Amino acid sequence: MTTLFTRYRLGGMTLPNRLVMAPMTRVRAAAGGLATPSMATYYAQRATAGLIVTEGVQPSLLGQSNPGTPGLHTEGQTASWRQVTEAVHANGGRIFAQIMHSGRVSHPDATGLQPVGPSAVAAVGEVFTPGGPRPAPVPRALAAAEVPEQALSYARAARRAVDAGFDGVELHGANGYLISQFLSSNANLRTDGYGGPIAHRIRFAVEAVAATAEAIGAERTGIRLSPGGTFWGVQETEVAELYRALLTELARLDLAYVHLEATSEEELLLGLRRAWPGTLVMNPVLPMGPKQTGRAEADRWLGLGAELISFGRSFIANPDLVERLRTSLPLAPVDEATYYQGGDAGYLTYPAYQHTGAAKNY
Repeated sequence: MTTLFTRYRLGGMTLPNRLVMAPMTRVRAAAGGLATPSMATYYAQRATAGLIVTEGVQPSLLGQSNPGTPGLHTEGQTASWRQVTEAVHANGGRIFAQIMHSGRVSHPDATGLQPVGPSAVAAVGEVFTPGGPRPAPVPRALAAAEVPEQALSYARAARRAVDAGFDGVELHGANGYLISQFLSSNANLRTDGYGGPIAHRIRFAVEAVAATAEAIGAERTGIRLSPGGTFWGVQETEVAELYRALLTELARLDLAYVHLEATSEEELLLGLRRAWPGTLVMNPVLPMGPKQTGRAEADRWLGLGAELISFGRSFIANPDLVERLRTSLPLAPVDEATYYQGGDAGYLTYPAYQHTGAAKNY
């Protein structure tokens, strides 16, 4: 019987369990988008996960969303990540970098550049800047000749990720960022080969993934998707048809996995499970919603056909989440005030479960 603690073969790796640490922005990078020793400790503390997927890493300065986030587009950034991958591997873990191009979800105050998107349509909401939240600006619509260059930025960052020691990468195709914007029917108003009908709206995603798979190998390449999600004001029409078409094209590439978020009704998600022939990582609850993934939700989706289950916030406050779930220990609550405040408090200060009596600490 398959459980959360059953081994799984993913590409060239054997995962010791089915738990994936989901990507979560923590804005702890140093100036210049450099990874830090604290980031190495943070990820190494959680290396018992079957697989860690890092916070979103920008593939270019143009692709940066929030201040304080790390990059993979300079030699210095690449070198800085080696301390992270080495620490995770020394603790027996496996780690993918999530490559995240923000597209229109950015601000000139953060990057010095006007954000870009499929069309000149602003995101809904306020974006983070060094001076605090600001209304999302209207992006510059990418010219047709520029679009392939942005797709290739994922592949270039993926090469740097492998150079830095990562076991693979996950393209962020979800939550209203650039790939998601191209899939959208209200952020993408293009009338050329990258907009309009479904076959055109999925083109950017397919090109970005194909370029990445060619650069580092399909077995090292995954993608995260949020079918029907409305983050940053994106909307999608014909959601089932859109994602079935996308998965059909991605299936030709023999990727490591597709990572789905529970952003649509279960019937639609089960249809996508059936449409995807490869490994499915399932995030069973709405990201940043009122509920966190627990053992019950994980077991249910394993029974519904997912091979791996991603946990987000539970991993923040419980670096030993695997052991806590394995032995039915209580989970520590997360301090939301420390999500993005910087520093080590609420980052490195969550302990493993403290056993009492003759039992030792783990």
